[in-house]
Amino acid sequence: MIEARNASFSRVTITELMIPSYANFGGKIHGGILLSLMDKVAYATASKHSGAYCVTVSVDTVDFLQPVEVGELVSLKASVNYVGNSSMIIGIKVISENVKTGEVKHTNTCYFTMVAKGDDDKPTTVPKLILENKTDVRRFVEAIYRKGFKKEYESNLYEIKKSWDKQEIKSLLANERCIIEF
Repeated sequence: MIEARNASFSRVTITELMIPSYANFGGKIHGGILLSLMDKVAYATASKHSGAYCVTVSVDTVDFLQPVEVGELVSLKASVNYVGNSSMIIGIKVISENVKTGEVKHTNTCYFTMVAKGDDDKPTTVPKLILENKTDVRRFVEAIYRKGFKKEYESNLYEIKKSWDKQEIKSLLANERCIIEF
């Protein structure tokens, strides 16, 4: 196994034309199409870095910032932002370009956690990540914080679920747009 790879080694960009069959009922590109493309570029990036088959473990912070139109070129730019033992966090930026006007929009940002699998279908060690510049370092550090925030959120939510009672819920929901019927 290769000990380490540059962050630039595994960067992948996939560009695809958005066709009418990708549109949702509102005439915009369906979010599921974009998610599928994001999964594809995350796989390509993680597999390139690890040299192994990879699976998606989680998808975090999929922000749909602007709609994508039929006829636009969508480019998904992905990089390995963080590596653990067998896991990698892949950062993805999605931009769309109107080929008639030249207008470019940042439409999505997300983070996929991928795990490399060996021939035995068990997690396998991935190469370390060589950070080549300040951007690579920033992305790596942000991923560490994002992982910590996610663990803290999950822990806090678990504690809340463990200890709530109907009275707390009723007061919490008092000014919300819902009706409790039990």
